[in-house]
Amino acid sequence: MFFYDPTYILILPAFLFAMWAQARVQKAFNSYSRIRARSGVTGAEVARDILGRSGLSNVKIEQIPGKLQDHYDPRVKTLRLSPQVYGSSSLAALGVAAHEAGHAIQHDENYVPLAIRSSLVPVASFGSRLAFPLFLIGLIFSETGLSWLMTVGIWLFVAAVAFSIATLPVEYDASRRALALLAQGGYVAKDELPYTKEVLSAAGMTYLASTAVALTQLLRLLVLRGSRRD
Repeated sequence: MFFYDPTYILILPAFLFAMWAQARVQKAFNSYSRIRARSGVTGAEVARDILGRSGLSNVKIEQIPGKLQDHYDPRVKTLRLSPQVYGSSSLAALGVAAHEAGHAIQHDENYVPLAIRSSLVPVASFGSRLAFPLFLIGLIFSETGLSWLMTVGIWLFVAAVAFSIATLPVEYDASRRALALLAQGGYVAKDELPYTKEVLSAAGMTYLASTAVALTQLLRLLVLRGSRRD
């Protein structure tokens, strides 16, 4: 039974969706990294200008290694950009930089979905590490009275699922803000904006796919627990 688990069929569609979403964002980023915005500004310059206009000059901007590792760290109020974004004036780079600046603005405004997601970080991190080991122990040794560990594992994984769901409105709102800020500031021309939007839409799809994988994984755990009880 442990060598062949038919419940994997439950998560296969979500995994295929996630693979497609990841390929799509890579393709979109690579394609529009080759197209330079006519404004000529770099990702770092766009981020700094957007933050300054929003009264967030105290937010630091740093360059970090790695591709598509861009993020905003609310703990130290620092926006970190990859080399492909920091010093590039491509349409892809400007979109990513504005998106991360959008997160900094969310943080400053106490955007409720961001606050909810941030509050879930500790328990989600703890849950994602321990959920499957505890569930597996409970599954293997269910006949010895340890089946309750399956329930514990499921509840820990629920926290990770909740974090994934809470991430969706945060990311989509940051992209919405980014497109508006890019247009308002004149960093991206009207006819260039659809290309930047495609990059951000593709990135948003990866978060949707991640949530789909998490939800189907949760369903799989529930099915496994139910079958062992039977």
